[in-house]
Amino acid sequence: MRRPTLRFAAICTGLMISANALALSLSDLSQQDAAGGLKDALTQGAQIAVKQLGTPGGFSNNPEVKIELPGKLGEAASKMKAFGMGAQVEELETAMNKAAESAVTQAQPILVDAVKKMSVADAKGILSGGNDSATQYLDKSSREQIRARFLPIVKQATDKVGVAQKYNSFAGQAAAFGVVDAKSANVENYVTEQALNGLFEMIGKQEETLRQNPAAAATSLAKKVFGTL
Repeated sequence: MRRPTLRFAAICTGLMISANALALSLSDLSQQDAAGGLKDALTQGAQIAVKQLGTPGGFSNNPEVKIELPGKLGEAASKMKAFGMGAQVEELETAMNKAAESAVTQAQPILVDAVKKMSVADAKGILSGGNDSATQYLDKSSREQIRARFLPIVKQATDKVGVAQKYNSFAGQAAAFGVVDAKSANVENYVTEQALNGLFEMIGKQEETLRQNPAAAATSLAKKVFGTL
């Protein structure tokens, strides 16, 4: 009975050695493969994030990115609801979220362009960096361009549904409670910034998914690269 046990142990040891020999590390990849796989993954993550947020309810139905009234206005909302103005609050927040959904689809070509311009040095830094290093790269390299693209779209959308007037009206009523200065409110800038934050939040979640489960990557090269992390 001893020999079969020894033979089985030897087989297991051999399999473990073979598995370790087949496992790749980041240093085993060529610079071209590492950069190519990362670009594939980032493009995938950006496209999924934009698609998720750019659909009806993409912001409003997701608690993690839903746009609500800011700061003291948000605090005042509960008081407004207590005075029977809850419908007005909900109408305003729905309009802000719809404006973000209209704008976010414009981000994809800018994000894809930022990925294409990524250097080999950028890719190496991202792959050896933190768990959100790819998202941070996109944020740093494309946020300003996306903001410039978002702002007029948000303004047009908010003007179309009258959200700016509703926002200012709500801020004025909130000021009556002594909790907000209505003159400081700027709905276009606020919605644009919140839309940007939501976009990069969702891209970050896609990066986290791929780092934890490389098999979720869309291309074999991306699977190979993230499998080394």
